[in-house]
Amino acid sequence: MMEWAFSFADLEYFLLVLVRVTMFIAIAPFFSMSNTPRNVRIVLGFFISVLLYYSMPRTEVVYETLVGYSILVLKEAVTGLLIGFAANICTTIVTFAGHVADMEMGLSMASIFDPATKSQSTISGVYYNYMILLMLILTGMHRYLIKALAETYILIPVNGMVFHTDKLLSSMLLFVSNYLMIGFRICLPVFSVMLILNAVLGVLAKVSPQLNMFAVGIQMKVFVGLCVLFVTTAMLPGAADLIFEQMKIMVVSFVEAIR
Repeated sequence: MMEWAFSFADLEYFLLVLVRVTMFIAIAPFFSMSNTPRNVRIVLGFFISVLLYYSMPRTEVVYETLVGYSILVLKEAVTGLLIGFAANICTTIVTFAGHVADMEMGLSMASIFDPATKSQSTISGVYYNYMILLMLILTGMHRYLIKALAETYILIPVNGMVFHTDKLLSSMLLFVSNYLMIGFRICLPVFSVMLILNAVLGVLAKVSPQLNMFAVGIQMKVFVGLCVLFVTTAMLPGAADLIFEQMKIMVVSFVEAIR
């Protein structure tokens, strides 16, 4: 007959593992999408916590009072949130690219509510966002995020978080510089075509002053911009690779900042 025992110490350690995993799932890309049922996310976090509890090396957790254990829970929650936040902020790059593209096409006022991010976004921003999420699933990037979370228990064991402000600040500065560069590279085809179109419309306005280039230009910008978005769909896998590479860099840098 198989005997299975689970002490209060094991339960306390499992709860610490569960807190880090659930906080990561609550903010990480793809897992934190609002169209994913909440019950599914809770069950997923529970089963991932069970697997990590039995597979990852266990460390001793020392505390004396309830306040001490509450501090341990808070540290694990912050650890999971920071790791998930490092991956989540990289998805905002496509939102920035969509804002720039829609501003050039004249669709910046046509904002819609994105249920995935729970915020107002432009048409191109929502398009880029869902395409990048589709690439994330197809390339298995969601499995990489779970694997990265599992490896944090080796680098940052339970109650092993040490907050380094200088490393965290340098990581954010690196992200801001790459944020602008990658965002402009994604929307560069639309930006370049719109620049050429504005130059052509300016020449036509001088050649034929009787034509209302303002009314004609609005329609042409929307039509040409949508055509460019359709033509450049084949370039989205390359843009997704840039974002996923930046996501890996940010996760590693954030882990190094709290280990």
